[in-house]
Amino acid sequence: MKLEEKAIKSTQVYDGCLLKIYRDEVLLPDGNTSVREYNKHPGAVCVVPITKDNQVLMVRQYRYPSRQVMLEIPAGKLEKGETPLENCKRELKEETGAEGYSFTTLGGYVGLCAYSDELVHMYMCRVNDCGEQSLDEDEFLNVEKIPFDKVVEMVLNNQIEDGKTQVAILKAKYLLDSGKI
Repeated sequence: MKLEEKAIKSTQVYDGCLLKIYRDEVLLPDGNTSVREYNKHPGAVCVVPITKDNQVLMVRQYRYPSRQVMLEIPAGKLEKGETPLENCKRELKEETGAEGYSFTTLGGYVGLCAYSDELVHMYMCRVNDCGEQSLDEDEFLNVEKIPFDKVVEMVLNNQIEDGKTQVAILKAKYLLDSGKI
């Protein structure tokens, strides 16, 4: 069965700093029409930064939509004029003060495909240690070093709820354990 839908009409209904909400009329595979609402997103990056003694630099920050403090790997929205890798290196430095090296791509992650086109480019790297943060004016977060195996355990025990962090940590664990990197 053919599954693709074709846009008939697309209307932007909200244009915010982060959210660009669209309402599209679509032609369904069976010939009927329907409405799809979604967020167009510039994309993002995240990185699993691992120290020489196998600890992961994690960030703890308040996430307003979920009204809770979340434990995550460093991440950020893609900026125009930067490649995903350049963006990743910048976000890592800003959030943790760390300079990464030996970057490895972990692929892409689309976490909210039902209502957003956001693609998160995932990486892992090695770091020597934290340095001085250079946070955005409205950004407040704490850096924590947690043993890599403990972070994996936390993911598996649902102590880390952030999807991009879960996927990137488990991919990094697999690649390291299998000797593929």
